[in-house]
This record gives sequence, structure tokens and C-alpha cells, in this order.
Amino acid sequence: MEHVARFFFGVSGNVIALFLFLSPVVTFWRIIRKRSTEDFSGVPYNMTLLNCLLSAWYGLPFVSPNNILVTTINGAGSVIEAIYVIIFLIFAERKSRLRMTGLLGLVTSIFTTVVLVSLLALHGQARKVFCGLAATVFSICMYASPLSIMRLVIKTKSVEFMPFLLSLSVFLCGTSWFIYGLLGRDPFIAVILKRDSFIIFPCDTLFRINARMNQAA
Repeated sequence: MEHVARFFFGVSGNVIALFLFLSPVVTFWRIIRKRSTEDFSGVPYNMTLLNCLLSAWYGLPFVSPNNILVTTINGAGSVIEAIYVIIFLIFAERKSRLRMTGLLGLVTSIFTTVVLVSLLALHGQARKVFCGLAATVFSICMYASPLSIMRLVIKTKSVEFMPFLLSLSVFLCGTSWFIYGLLGRDPFIAVILKRDSFIIFPCDTLFRINARMNQAA
């Protein structure tokens, strides 16, 4: 019964995560249509790409057994996020493009380093712990990255650059994977996503506060 419940929450996490990955489509369609990234930040998409890559790697059988559902959704997420980053680089201003290119290079370097170290220097439980810790650190960075948008939201009194559906999807996704990790007794999946949910919740709260301020105005 426990395995069935874990599978259910894993599938739920996959479905919600897919919606999460696809939620910025409207934003990027606007970028393509206007041929400008405006004030949108490319940082969250680069950090999400890194998180997806590391999580997909962690879920592989030779790294972390019985976590293939983690690999399936994060593998798909890696492709989707890579497309977003490419679109952002195409339409960003020169200064922003250079900054995002440097960040993308850093993302690639970090992932390559984790893969090489885990394959060539580590085995068994040590490999799982190393990859799990790497995913933990950069997962926190991923979910904390929207905090950089909070100052813009407060300054402009507009939630335009902090989509509500994105914050809500992240919160629900974190909850699903937290339960999945608990049922599978995987501390990395459970602890990582439990922390992420508490990071995202203030973002969602701020969204609601500013939305009400706009309505009052």
C-alpha cells in the first residue's frame, strides 16, 4: 500500500511539475512577440535548469535507486528550461545577454563537475550522498531565486513580473515531492522540497498583498 501511495504522489508531482515548467509559456510568448525581455529576469530559469539537471541525475538508478519518477520529470524540465534560456538570450539586451551567458556557463560547469566527480571518484552510498547534497544546495537556490523579483514587485506595486500561478505551482509541487520523499524514506527529496515550500510561501503571500494594494488603488 505504501508503494502505491508513493507512486501516486510521484505521478502527482510529475503532473504538477509539468504545469510548473509550462507556466512561463505566456511570458515567453510575450517576449517573442515584443522582441524584448523587458524587466523579466532570466536568473530563475537558469537556476531551474541547474536544479532539473542535478535532480534528474540524482534520480538515475545507479545514483539513487527507486527514484526514476524524479528523473523523468526533471529530464523533461531540463529540455523545457533550456528552451526558455535560449529564447531569453536571443531577445535580451546586450548587457543582460552577457550576464545570462555567464550564468549559463556557470550552470553547465557545476553540472559537469558533479557528474564527473560522482562517476569517477565516488561509488554506492557516497555517490548518492554527494549528488543529493549538490541537488539540495542548488534546489534551495532555485526556489529562492524569485526573491530577487520581490523588490521589483514592491517598487512597482505590480505583480506582473511575479506570476501567481508560478508561485502556487512551485508550492504544490514541493508538497507532493515532500510526501513522495517521506514515503520512500529519502531524506534528500523530503528535506529539500520541505524547505523549498517554506521559501516559496512568502513569495505567494507578497503576491497577494500587492494584488490587494493594486485593487485598492
